Amino acid sequence: MRLESVYRSGSDSPHVIVVNPSKFPKNDLKSIIEEIRKNPGKYNYASTGNGTSQHLTGELFKMQNKLFITHIPYRGTGPALQDLVAGQVDMMFDTLAGAAPFIKNGQLIAVAVATQKRVDAFPNVPTAQELGIKDFVVYSWYAMWAIKGTPKDIVDKMSAEVQTALASPDIKERWAAMGATAPKMSRPELANYINQEIIRWGEVVKKSNAKLD
Repeated sequence: MRLESVYRSGSDSPHVIVVNPSKFPKNDLKSIIEEIRKNPGKYNYASTGNGTSQHLTGELFKMQNKLFITHIPYRGTGPALQDLVAGQVDMMFDTLAGAAPFIKNGQLIAVAVATQKRVDAFPNVPTAQELGIKDFVVYSWYAMWAIKGTPKDIVDKMSAEVQTALASPDIKERWAAMGATAPKMSRPELANYINQEIIRWGEVVKKSNAKLD
């Protein structure tokens, strides 16, 4: 079944590097990178499963910084975060939306967000780019799709309804609290964005030899 994009839907949730507070001598990104580099193979990171955005974000981080960190795949965000909080694993490259409650209550430390500028809901968390890691910008994003060949009037109607929903103050407030945004993209802009993402993450998969379960 072939699909075509209708509209950028839902939210963009940036990824964030979170660590268990007890795992590193110093909980700032520069010190963490230095510690991992001095001890290749000692540290690990959790993900929500092989081939997921959390997994590939971790592999991108490893490649950009030439690090050896063991990947520990879980079956879902809940189990991964639970073990990170419990100290069974050392760090994670989760979405900010998923990690936000644990950051706010102090169970996890956010050392950097993978955004171009700081997130309003977490103004004290620096961006990775501020700390010297260029091009480490990662979002989990969502889009609405229709079957290829769906009549234009139906696609336009779906797009309009999504835009109305995204403009809801309640939705905006909920997403903002989690550091998420709802960007507006036309269908051509979304198609271009998807193509860029396919190229970018395809290279990460090839270089890291990442595999699905």
